[in-house]
Amino acid sequence: MLRAVADVTAFVAALFFAGMVLPGTEHDGQPQADGTRKRYKLTGMTLFVATHVLLVVGVLFRLSLAPLVDHFVGLFVGANLLALAVSAILFVQGRARVPGAPAADFFRGVELNPTWLGVDLKMFAYQPSLIGLWLLVLAFAWAQWERHGVVTIRMLLFEALWWVYLVTHYQREAFMLQTWDIIAERFGLALVWGDLVLVPFFYSIAGWTLVDDLRPLSAPAATGIVALFVFGLWVFRGSNDQKNRFKADPRTTIWGRPAETVGSRLLVSGWWGIGRHLNYTGEVVVYLSITLLAGGRSLVPYLLPLWLASLLAHRALRDERRCQQKYGALWNEYCARARFRMVPYLY
Repeated sequence: MLRAVADVTAFVAALFFAGMVLPGTEHDGQPQADGTRKRYKLTGMTLFVATHVLLVVGVLFRLSLAPLVDHFVGLFVGANLLALAVSAILFVQGRARVPGAPAADFFRGVELNPTWLGVDLKMFAYQPSLIGLWLLVLAFAWAQWERHGVVTIRMLLFEALWWVYLVTHYQREAFMLQTWDIIAERFGLALVWGDLVLVPFFYSIAGWTLVDDLRPLSAPAATGIVALFVFGLWVFRGSNDQKNRFKADPRTTIWGRPAETVGSRLLVSGWWGIGRHLNYTGEVVVYLSITLLAGGRSLVPYLLPLWLASLLAHRALRDERRCQQKYGALWNEYCARARFRMVPYLY
């Protein structure tokens, strides 16, 4: 168990220090309570590319990622222990700066933007989260090859769809600076555990079904799954990109037309004129399409899109309560224009 904790800690530490020395792009965050903007160095794409370079070099020296599958449980426990340790340090550090913080802040966090060695921890945590997810996804393909001497079409698509998802994330990494987690959520166990444990170990869950599933996948089924993935990614990334461009420049064009607003504040062009949270819908569709590769042999992989749908539906309600308080009557006018919350004509 100590070995697993050491391995996970070494992986996170390597990404942390690599992010400090490797080049990245500079971006300003959203205005904080005092009106200032925090400056961020974003190195996600650099780290993602560097990971691939190291993997290629590793292959030349007969590297195998299959042991990640063999030791999955140990690594899972190690990641949990690391998440608890980091959260405890953050809590103690936060209490030193904010005396009297309640014990509940161990879970929800004390500080909004804790920084170590000049690195914003909340933004950094996405790197071991997503790169860790990618390594586990690759490990399932590696394990299938070593066990069965073949990598199936299902597994190849599993790898390809996750790779496209991650590349498109890192291409738009600056958008994360406008998300609620970065702007308003304090950094405690809830976010730390989500990044270090939930995303890499739960989001890759379909790999367990796929690794020993050697059934062929028909061309129509493969085409349908890829089409569903592309559609979901288009809605998910496209809607977020529309809002990002509008916030940066209200005069931007969306779908070939000048951005239309309600009260010059709320966007009603593009996806935002169809539904109020279609970005959430697109994200659920993306994960559903990846899960469909597992077929119907087990319901376990479907826990991911089901859980995410319930999580985002609840988040949409919380978002709307905040927007109602912030915009008042303007929000009611926007809801009259964008009548649907997540699913047109249904919800």
